[in-house]
Amino acid sequence: MTLESESLLDPVGWEILRALQENARISYSELGRQIGLSSPAIADRVRRLEEAGIITGYRAELNLEKLGLPIMAFMRVVSPPGQFTNIGSSFTQVPEVLECHRVTGSDDYILKVAVSSVTHLESLIDQFPHSQVITLIVLSSPVKRRTVDSRIKN
Repeated sequence: MTLESESLLDPVGWEILRALQENARISYSELGRQIGLSSPAIADRVRRLEEAGIITGYRAELNLEKLGLPIMAFMRVVSPPGQFTNIGSSFTQVPEVLECHRVTGSDDYILKVAVSSVTHLESLIDQFPHSQVITLIVLSSPVKRRTVDSRIKN
């Protein structure tokens, strides 16, 4: 972490990050009221957090079930010998793959996928015939999304 990043991550910086994670559409004036700074001061702090690469984007959260994708699953993938790089890049071409993580341990990748049905999941698994795939269907998610705050570093 650079000196600039450390100065941006003072208690006020962490409060800004907490508030933006909870509601990225909050106005600078409302954010300023919550934190105790003026709108221009908040706008400047947010801009500096973005420029430092601490804030990397803003997004909308979607209800996958209402989009016709009620089944979420994780796929643990072991690449075929010599195909580690090729299979990793191939995941970017599969629209059902919401996340792809290269991991340590007995697996090479863990994928988070969303599908419309068990049949759809089966056809997705069949797209990787030379890989070892273990699939875990999500039943529920007690922690869907957690706000990152300064306590996590300790």
